[in-house]
Amino acid sequence: MEQRVETDVDGVRQPGHGGGAPPVPRGAQGLTSAEVAERVARGEVNDVPVRSSRSTADIVRANVFTRFNAIIGVLFLVILVVGPIQDGLFGFVIIANTAIGIIQELRAKKTLDSLAVIGEARPTVRRDGGSREIGTSEIVLGDLVELGPGDKAVVDGEVVEADNLEVDESLLTGEADPVLKHPGDKVLSGSFVVAGGGAFTATRVGREAYAAQLAEEASRFTLVHSELRSGISTILKYVTYMMIPAAIGLITSSLLRENKDSSEAIRRTVAGIVPMVPEGLVLLTSVAFAIGVVRLGRKQCLVQELPAIEGLARVDVVCLDKTGTLTEGGMDVTELRLLDGADEAEVRRVLGALGESDPRPNASLQAIIEKYPDTEELRCTESLPFSSARKYSGAAFNDAMGESGTWLLGAPDVLLPHGDPNLGLIDDLNARGLRVLLLARAATELGDPAITEELKPAAMVVLEQRLRPDAADTLRYFADENVETKIISGDNAVSVGAVAAKLGLAGAERTVDARTLPADREEMAKVLEENTVFGRVSPQQKRDMVAALQSRGHDVAMTGDGVNDVLALKDADIGVSMGSGSEATRAVAQIVLLNNSFATLPSVVAEGRRVIGNIERVATLFLTKTVYSVLLALLVVVSQVPYPFLPRHLTLLSTLTIGVPAFFLALAPNKERAKPHFVRRVMKYAVPAGLIAGAATFATYLLARSYYTGPDALDAETSAATLTLFLIAMWVLAIVARPYTWWRVLLVGAMALGFVIVLITPWLQDFFALKLVGTTMPWTAVGVAVASAAALELAWKWVVRRYPD
Repeated sequence: MEQRVETDVDGVRQPGHGGGAPPVPRGAQGLTSAEVAERVARGEVNDVPVRSSRSTADIVRANVFTRFNAIIGVLFLVILVVGPIQDGLFGFVIIANTAIGIIQELRAKKTLDSLAVIGEARPTVRRDGGSREIGTSEIVLGDLVELGPGDKAVVDGEVVEADNLEVDESLLTGEADPVLKHPGDKVLSGSFVVAGGGAFTATRVGREAYAAQLAEEASRFTLVHSELRSGISTILKYVTYMMIPAAIGLITSSLLRENKDSSEAIRRTVAGIVPMVPEGLVLLTSVAFAIGVVRLGRKQCLVQELPAIEGLARVDVVCLDKTGTLTEGGMDVTELRLLDGADEAEVRRVLGALGESDPRPNASLQAIIEKYPDTEELRCTESLPFSSARKYSGAAFNDAMGESGTWLLGAPDVLLPHGDPNLGLIDDLNARGLRVLLLARAATELGDPAITEELKPAAMVVLEQRLRPDAADTLRYFADENVETKIISGDNAVSVGAVAAKLGLAGAERTVDARTLPADREEMAKVLEENTVFGRVSPQQKRDMVAALQSRGHDVAMTGDGVNDVLALKDADIGVSMGSGSEATRAVAQIVLLNNSFATLPSVVAEGRRVIGNIERVATLFLTKTVYSVLLALLVVVSQVPYPFLPRHLTLLSTLTIGVPAFFLALAPNKERAKPHFVRRVMKYAVPAGLIAGAATFATYLLARSYYTGPDALDAETSAATLTLFLIAMWVLAIVARPYTWWRVLLVGAMALGFVIVLITPWLQDFFALKLVGTTMPWTAVGVAVASAAALELAWKWVVRRYPD
């Protein structure tokens, strides 16, 4: 049964004959292979690169050419000139760090690129008289591109066929209402189909298209705004401000002092500047994100924007679309209830014909098609595809006798007037979590705006939804983590609440019909916070609900797979789409679950918490070093004494108390809830810890200067100061590593053992110029460190009380 498609002014499909899917109309056969080859040769292809990650060159450039690498590089060259090489160890550490960063980001790039191929949109085009799926970049000028519900226009074009084609252009124009398209109308890339279908001819491809960058940006490995990254940038800005005067002061002080050994003075000046640079902080942040991407990639989770890992860990409200999230996409017809003496045979014929009339049936209609195959006794003359805004679909048929009839299939509480006795039966079914569609005969034509006012109910189609086996555990996880869950669905609220109750969701009995929601954002937010399940939600309402929750200070995540979820996904702090979702949905989501498993979300949350919590820990270590380095430099300038360390000493201390431990701490599991105000939280610990470490180390240095005499006095003074600083830095590490686990205790112990080995191994003593002289000053250094550890504990507790999270 074939039909030629025409479209009247109301956009209602009017087949010329037969039922079923339309054939390719005359003049709409698409390009031939030869014509495609000609256009490719002329360069008329959709050549906008769709990348999921930065290029290899971008990754190398971002890791190598940094402000701090430039500073360290210059100082490294200075040391290579004045020697010895062990004072230039910090340069080799930077090279190793940069290499690690590049390797990890390249691993993440490989993972993302392979996943992006799976999730890439593949539009359908007509060529040589047939339809085929091709890659977005394979579209050429003049291609005939087919569209259906949920499809995204990837190039600009002109409509050739329109089968009640409703296109949402809100992502481009901000206009919320879908636009009904007719043949000859323009289609802009970046818009998407919400109902109906059709085809358009590509008129502008590649970079000439209106929204050519949308598809690229939607799936690119982007470094968009995140509190973690912006916080680290703020910290680095302040560090630079502190470094400049301190470094100038050190250099000036060294030049003004009489130095018998100029190379020694240069090395000690370099030693004062190098530790001010928190060189590993940015590296570890990038590595932590990159490893998170790789870990999630193994679970078929495509992270389209890096901060999404962090963002999902910060959310406190998750809005879930029931269909495709709590339930699987498929449904089963379990019962057909006839109403008002309707003839069962006729009802079955009409249901079969309705299924056949829609070339792209949704899950509900697909279940009806499987249960009631088309008998081909009815000929479709008009059809109205399902729309999330309308909540119903319809068709007009002629039978063999020439009699016509118009039928609607949709939500009973939308089609029936309030107080209709049939609604009571439907409420009982909804309360059991069943989905109910009403089949009713209309007294007017499909194009009549008042078609739902005079309906004769014929039957109720009862559908059972298949619950996802992992949904209950995932909901329980969010409840345990104090993340509120809101179920937002276009289905009946009572039915949705019953499904949620089966999955053990707390508050599932608090259901609200979204048609009763107040329009005022503040009042809507109050209702949203007090209730859990919302039914009969329109696409625009989903967007409004996300905005209302955000207005109350909530970080909102939205999940969905249908075209009716696109606007809400775009506006949510974090949008999560199923891999089987529509092209438009996947394009706007920051996270795509390619395995269609809702149970993957806890893994994303866990990765985000690991990144945020652990970077906060290691940032404290790095910035404590920066603070005590700046303080030591200022004290040296004021006191006009040589800087107490050589670069090799601080390289050793940084490696044992920061570098190696930070790498392990940054990648360790961390289940702590993400907290706001990253910069404040880090600085409130790092500043007092750095001040105590710097003051105590300088005090030991001055005591040693008054104690030791002779030509080797400076080496002995340096060794005593190094011992004090190491012990204090180890105590800071011990505090940051809390709460202790076996491996964290082992880590701290291993670092302490490493320093002991250096102190007792003769060739390492010579290599690092580190040898404790006598017993008085070494034990004095230990005593100063113990007192400082006590001060650190007191300062830590005071900060916690004074500035609670």
